[in-house]
Amino acid sequence: MAAPWETLAVMSTSPALVSIGEPLIEFNRPRESDGRTWLQGFGGDSQNVAIAAARQGADAGYITSVGQDWMGDAFLELWKAEGVDASRVTRHPTAPTGVSFVTHGPSGHKFDYLRKNSAASLMTPDGLPADYIMSARIFHLSAIGQAISDSARATCDAAITAARATGVKVSYDTNLRLRLWDLETARRTIDATVAHCDILLPSLDDSQQLTGLTEPDDIVDHYLRLGAPLVALKMSAEGCLVATSKDRIRLPGLRVAAVDATGAGDTFDGSFLARLLAGDTLREAARYANTAAAMSTRGYGAVTPIPRAAEVRLEMARV
Repeated sequence: MAAPWETLAVMSTSPALVSIGEPLIEFNRPRESDGRTWLQGFGGDSQNVAIAAARQGADAGYITSVGQDWMGDAFLELWKAEGVDASRVTRHPTAPTGVSFVTHGPSGHKFDYLRKNSAASLMTPDGLPADYIMSARIFHLSAIGQAISDSARATCDAAITAARATGVKVSYDTNLRLRLWDLETARRTIDATVAHCDILLPSLDDSQQLTGLTEPDDIVDHYLRLGAPLVALKMSAEGCLVATSKDRIRLPGLRVAAVDATGAGDTFDGSFLARLLAGDTLREAARYANTAAAMSTRGYGAVTPIPRAAEVRLEMARV
């Protein structure tokens, strides 16, 4: 029997990769800033994944809702420029587009938000374009999309059900934001979702909090036992660990002059999924994603530094 990530080459009336979640207008304050200078960019983990995949050549689409504001306009312009299909994005008549603020300190980057009652947080299952998901090849979501509101969580649940109804592979990032929900609720929801996904994309620091485990091998074993057939554990500068019930692949991190790790994990996700869709082996896809993620830390912001395929191939040829 073929593994879930080996059965992706099918015809589709939707983009190959469909992602759902909350986009956030990003204001990033560089370390060298005078404290009053901010770089305006774009964020939101699930939309970062869609853009990262598109920049690697994948056909990607996004499901969300944005406000009738300049920020919603900016996102629609961004997705058009990046080749991300936004045909199923809705615009809420009164709710705003969410905003994130990124600052930097000795322990890394820190997020603050203006996102309560954002347009995306008001998504409901009734408005879900299930047909769009059901004819994709991979459907991607994250725990942040589940955490922003009860209705968004119900929408994500309905989206997973739609994907599984037609055999669409479910990709899931356990991205943990404890400002949005308590640890026990997060753990319960995430563990239940892991059992229904095909490709799990956790990060080491989040997984340590969620599982109480410290060692990467123990963490991937935990998620494999919960039912995820493929786990790609992102370990920041230490690279990644990709595991199935039969194989275990460790790849070291790429040493770069990093300035901002915002969105690096999302770059890994989008690049990894793009290369699986292109037919790469797990090792090839992981090496590519590992390289792209490291390269994305060389600049400020979640989206701007995401490399394109030619850049990643050039970097891979050097190392």
